[in-house]
Amino acid sequence: MLRQVQAGPAGRNLPLRSDQPAGATRLLLLVSLAHLISHVFILALPPLFPFLRDSLRVGFVELGLALTVFNVVSALVQTPIGFLVDRVGARRVLAAGLGLGGLALLSVGLVGTYAWLLVGAALAGLANGAFHPANYALLSAGMPADRMGRAFSLHTFAGYLGTAIAPAVLIGLALLGGPALALGVVGLSGVVLAGFILPMRVPAAAEGTGARKRPAGGAAAAGGPPVFSAAILSLTVFFTLLSLSTGGIQNFSVAALVSGYGVTLTQANAALTGFLMLSTFGVLVGGFLADRTRRHADVAAAAFAVTALLTLLVAVADLGIVGLMLALGAAGFLSGCIAPSRDMMVQAAAPPGGSGRAFGIVSTGFNIGGAVGPLLFGWILDHGAPRWVFGAAVVFMALTVLLALRDRLAAGRTAPRA
Repeated sequence: MLRQVQAGPAGRNLPLRSDQPAGATRLLLLVSLAHLISHVFILALPPLFPFLRDSLRVGFVELGLALTVFNVVSALVQTPIGFLVDRVGARRVLAAGLGLGGLALLSVGLVGTYAWLLVGAALAGLANGAFHPANYALLSAGMPADRMGRAFSLHTFAGYLGTAIAPAVLIGLALLGGPALALGVVGLSGVVLAGFILPMRVPAAAEGTGARKRPAGGAAAAGGPPVFSAAILSLTVFFTLLSLSTGGIQNFSVAALVSGYGVTLTQANAALTGFLMLSTFGVLVGGFLADRTRRHADVAAAAFAVTALLTLLVAVADLGIVGLMLALGAAGFLSGCIAPSRDMMVQAAAPPGGSGRAFGIVSTGFNIGGAVGPLLFGWILDHGAPRWVFGAAVVFMALTVLLALRDRLAAGRTAPRA
């Protein structure tokens, strides 16, 4: 089938849509690889802390400051970059993010000073702000509607996979040739992938053409409904609550299980591994569910309600190590299932041509949860209440379910008027 084109600026031809299966598959592959590498970038420094402490002659507090700089910068820039995606095009922004993030890590290894570690962390945080808005804008514009849920699920799966392989890759490379080699190889992988993405043919909707066609009425007229709508702001809170509940389990469940459940460190790590691994495969199942229904809020609410019940069981009952592993594994699987439906909810709420800024705004919820959650759950453990790590997670899960159902009812009330 011939690809339709329209005349772009300066006489360029831009594809209207990547309807050919091969084109859509290539787009999904490259965007998913970018997501995988972005998660490796996020975890590039922590596995190298023992090496960097010796080579830079600093303590772990100073090294932890680099992660704080990374996350603060990423949180501040993500929403503005979302607007930039819709103006100049997701392809350019994604390639720039990969290139900048890769060069930032490469430079940290080459310069080898603590001052530049902080600068490199800031640059990597700036680059990290590009990935979610650009990736989702590309997928929203370039994937067929009947494959969108599975596309989102594979994209998320790739990110989870990047998180899983990053420590082994970084430590293995550092043992071979030191932290400079590890950061250099990981950094160059981003630069190389940027070289493949920059010439990629993508739909016009992902190239910022909506911004070029802005009418005299201004931004709101150009994009239809305003991007800072009640639905988008509600989804930002939704993402924050998700980050608080799942982040609490991911980061503090091992400490809670060891101190309050009478299990060994090995057993606690095995339970967390089961939660994370089954969550990864739950994402793939969730993609098929998302493509078979339009009731994404209902899917998210139902799956997370059962997740909350399983987590509550962990909080209040003495299950034994086998019961703990089964309950946390099932909870992880169901929490992964909601990820594609979550993304479909954002896509449905985004204004026309505004996927980049919509995903940029709601993704800051992850940063908010990531900043607040460690303080709260650390305070819980410091006060000798390890079971409340899971109890607090249940509270956040229940609020997430209520918010999803509220949004579903609100959408049902507005649909007849529309």
